[in-house]
Amino acid sequence: MIDVIISGGGPTGMMLASELRLHGVEVLVLERDAEPTTAVRSLGLHPRSIEIMDSRGLLDRFLAVGTTYPGGGRFAGIASARPVHLDTTHDYILGMPQPVTDRLIAERAAELGALVRRGERVAGFEQDADGVSVELTSGERVRGRWLVGCDGGRSLVRRTLGIGFPGEAATTEWILGEAEATAPADEIAAIAEEVRKTHRGFGIGPNGEGLYRAVVPAASVSEDRSIPPTLDEFRAQLQAYAGTDFGIHSPRSITRFTDATRLAERYRVGRVLIAGDAAHIHPPLGGQGLNLGIQDAFNLGWKLAAEVGGWAPNGLLDTYFTERHPAAEDVLTITRAQSELIAPEPGPQAVRRLLTELTDVDGVGTFLGAKVAGIAVRYDVGQGPADSGLLGRRLRDLGLSHGRLYEHLHDGRGLLLDQTGALTVGRWSGRVDRVADASDELDAPAVLLRPDGHVAWVGDDQQALDAHLARWFGSV
Repeated sequence: MIDVIISGGGPTGMMLASELRLHGVEVLVLERDAEPTTAVRSLGLHPRSIEIMDSRGLLDRFLAVGTTYPGGGRFAGIASARPVHLDTTHDYILGMPQPVTDRLIAERAAELGALVRRGERVAGFEQDADGVSVELTSGERVRGRWLVGCDGGRSLVRRTLGIGFPGEAATTEWILGEAEATAPADEIAAIAEEVRKTHRGFGIGPNGEGLYRAVVPAASVSEDRSIPPTLDEFRAQLQAYAGTDFGIHSPRSITRFTDATRLAERYRVGRVLIAGDAAHIHPPLGGQGLNLGIQDAFNLGWKLAAEVGGWAPNGLLDTYFTERHPAAEDVLTITRAQSELIAPEPGPQAVRRLLTELTDVDGVGTFLGAKVAGIAVRYDVGQGPADSGLLGRRLRDLGLSHGRLYEHLHDGRGLLLDQTGALTVGRWSGRVDRVADASDELDAPAVLLRPDGHVAWVGDDQQALDAHLARWFGSV
């Protein structure tokens, strides 16, 4: 019996596989596509996802192939005249096409020993008290202790579980494509700038390797999104909005996306869970979809590993839903708002102008930017000092007397950063590391970090620390 079967080998599924393998969990990833997709649906990583890669020792791989763009989170594309200072050492967007992101995360999962079977698709499953029996489209059956559906917005796993997926159906659709163009680069840039004055849902620009990436509203919402748009359809819509199709030809990929917005009512039924787009869909404004899925996997991985390992405290796995559902709900709120702000009608544009003025108020731009960047998330971690602004938040990478904080998180274990030198993790040393070091950037005697980098305890009392170690890392 396999420990965990993951349906879907996109960035969420592969990130989850990597996190599970850090804890020695046996993982099988089933990916329906025989070859990695070349479709570019995401353009990069936000600060919180960059922090995640850094905390696992992977960031150099991403920096080697990506491009950094200063400013870690811009709400609806609004530029603030007042500087936006985010609480992160990675205050930038790391631009790279999604196939590259997918490849790097998949390579990491493979390095750690995850078994990946491409061209395999889940046809159905049944669960009992001991595990989940999964039937593949080939007729083969595999059995695992747990099943996680990372299989996208039309998730078969979610639908089989009967989990409600309330929200709004699509009212607008866009066509997204990568193709070569014969029009001169300066002409393309000038036309794009002019069109975007009235249609912010339009864009075209160079994307490397002689390709242009273009997005344009579709003529209508398609009945079957699984059928890709044609090149002729793409050209026709470019012509309709820009007065030219820019001579696009030889497309690498053409896909469609919509403003459908939905959030699953539950993330778990018995031994089956969902993550990523299987749990939430929303417009891609701000580029948060891929990032939100990676962050789901980062939250779930160590908790599911604890359950498989038999040391999970009571209710630990349930915190995956209670923490990540509100985080997704917040993303849906801000993507809904951004959708309104790019609409060309006078009302939304009036609100946009007003919000643009508000971003000049001290702190407003930072507040909005932190939400887009993914660093504003705060979990309810239970009782603690009422005045602690750290509890439940992820801790940015701190400079220490010797090195930096994230260097101590690579193995996916808990961490006690002890500035007192008097505390200990005691019998939890098999699950939690201790670093006795000081940081000029930390105004707290000691902090206990969960494996996902969120602060679970702040203080200097050993008895209180022991209680929180048991709360998050079980009895030993």
